Amino acid sequence: MRVLVSVDMEGIAGVVHGDDVLPGHGEYERNRALLTAETNAAVRGVHAFEPRAQVLVTEAHAHFRNLLPERLDRRAELLRGTPKPYGMMAGLDGGVDAALFIGYHGKAGTARSVLAHTVSGGVVSDVRCNGRSLGELGLNAALAAHAGVPPVLVSGDDTVAAEAAEVVPGMHAVVVKRALGARAAAMLHPEEACDRIEQAVPAALAGRDAVRAPRFDGPVRLEVRVHRPRMTELVLLIPGMELADGCTLRYEAADFPTAYDVIELIATLGAL
Repeated sequence: MRVLVSVDMEGIAGVVHGDDVLPGHGEYERNRALLTAETNAAVRGVHAFEPRAQVLVTEAHAHFRNLLPERLDRRAELLRGTPKPYGMMAGLDGGVDAALFIGYHGKAGTARSVLAHTVSGGVVSDVRCNGRSLGELGLNAALAAHAGVPPVLVSGDDTVAAEAAEVVPGMHAVVVKRALGARAAAMLHPEEACDRIEQAVPAALAGRDAVRAPRFDGPVRLEVRVHRPRMTELVLLIPGMELADGCTLRYEAADFPTAYDVIELIATLGAL
């Protein structure tokens, strides 16, 4: 068995503020350790289910350099640094049997959700694929489904768990904190959060055939809304990119992986 573990940061127990996940702040260094601990809990859960499993851990926050490599479970292989193919889902291919999402958060616009955003909180306010609004959870689940890989588990706050129930029926969710607002939460002790993740993974892997992730098998009409009109200027240099209104970009992608890459490109160019 081969399992991909995609690791974001806003959804880990202990995190409630932007400074908590931003390099250069003291809280960030402590939260790197908490993030690595939750990742290790997921790795242990995979090996409890299949002792000979191969686990790929891919960094999925900011510039993809957050985990503490020396503290990562030595049975896991780490995919680190940017840019890397498929970004948050680097390592995804036809040989992967399941994907786990650790430390995830709600999509942009989610009410009372800890640090909710989509791809880039400073650029993107909404992403729609064939008219359907998706956050990072939905986009990454759809990319996994396109590769034939079931996304079986997500950990984070209660709002991302509710999002998973709606967008990816059958996906297991581990709630490590209950959102009280955009920068406040009632949270589990970090060790308890790790225990719950570790215990949930085997059942999630066992039930992978029941997961129903969103699928986009043909061309995808992509619409990305950004916060300010000036963020569209460089993006419109992409051949085929159109401006639907002052802040909404539209692109006809040949398939979902292409749409996924274009979303990342829009976020990158929009921030310049």
